Amino acid sequence: MKNLTIIGLVLLALSVLLFYLTSPNFKVNDMGMPHVMGILGGIGIGLIIGGMIGYVSKGSAIKADQKKKEFKQLQKDKEDLERQAAEIAQREAELRNQNQNPQV
Repeated sequence: MKNLTIIGLVLLALSVLLFYLTSPNFKVNDMGMPHVMGILGGIGIGLIIGGMIGYVSKGSAIKADQKKKEFKQLQKDKEDLERQAAEIAQREAELRNQNQNPQV
């Protein structure tokens, strides 16, 4: 988002520079309806583009968070399975030991 802000400020500065280079005799009193419409149009386009970029980045963040949760759940499941496998191996070893040394 910082990069987008920097790009926006650079483009704004470029537009102001080009405006003053193309109309050297412009005064604030000369501002008319076309100028206001251009400013409002630029704001509208900026809001639309910003909204789309925000929507895309939010979707990416949600997907990344979901993947992270799934990964943690898989790790927990793996630990549970390893623990169960260790318990089963221990029981089998005890049974083998009992079978080899039967008590009367």
